[in-house]
Amino acid sequence: MIQEFKDFIAKGNVMDMAVGIIIGAAFTAIVSSLVADLINPIIGLFTGGIDFTNNYAVLSGDVPEGASLEAAREAGASVFAYGAFLMAIINFLIIAFVVFMLVKMVNRVKEAAEKPEEVAPEVATGPSELDVLLEIRDALKK
Repeated sequence: MIQEFKDFIAKGNVMDMAVGIIIGAAFTAIVSSLVADLINPIIGLFTGGIDFTNNYAVLSGDVPEGASLEAAREAGASVFAYGAFLMAIINFLIIAFVVFMLVKMVNRVKEAAEKPEEVAPEVATGPSELDVLLEIRDALKK
């Protein structure tokens, strides 16, 4: 059974998957930074600087007026954090779009690499030596 496990791990598919997961984790950090540091501020410009993350409704408990979501949670209040959920949806859509564009670009590069080079069309150079000999033979038979 140990040998079967070693054979399974040594297969290319498992190693490819492991590399994909590691690169995916690193890519997630890059895209998260892109969303948090570049795209969310631009969205904030269009929405008048509103940060949806701190939008919530208090279900039970006492929370000081204008407290952040984190302060409300620390106060022990039960909160309905619809703003954080909305930002998670926006982040997901942005990440999904970036990944889509990346996959599309990689597929384009793969297709270009796999595409056989165009073969120049054959140029008519006249009859071949065999054709000439066949014509001579046929002419002699007549």
